[in-house]
Amino acid sequence: MLKNIQEWVLLLLIYGVVAILGNWIGYDIFPLQAVPGMVVLIVICLLGLVIHKLLSFKIPSVAYIAIIGIVVSMPWMPGSEQIVAWTSEVNLLALTTPILAYAGIAIGRSWSDFVKLGWRSIVVAVCVFFGTFLGSALIAEIILRIQGII
Repeated sequence: MLKNIQEWVLLLLIYGVVAILGNWIGYDIFPLQAVPGMVVLIVICLLGLVIHKLLSFKIPSVAYIAIIGIVVSMPWMPGSEQIVAWTSEVNLLALTTPILAYAGIAIGRSWSDFVKLGWRSIVVAVCVFFGTFLGSALIAEIILRIQGII
């Protein structure tokens, strides 16, 4: 268990540094402003992973992480205002960029694993891409027409 925790801490610290750099470069939030929020997010993730390992329920660790995040940010929780203030300095897209980059690298490194998924996964991916694009275009069209811009 200790080895797992050490690996998680190292992985989360690397992820945190990359996310803070993305937050700084992409959203002009100075790293010292974002560090407390990133530390809170890393601690919440670490607690969720530890709870997942300790309990025998077949619930994904992301559920524990989400529950902990929700509970510590509830208005009645002591210190929640400070936690919300710290984490609001970390932009959501700065958090997703390292994860998506890692997923892209993982798929690119193991094309054999990607091929094993089969042609159906490619069809699903293409449908998701087209659906997302068309849905975004439709929403933009409606909003721009309502505002009288087009």
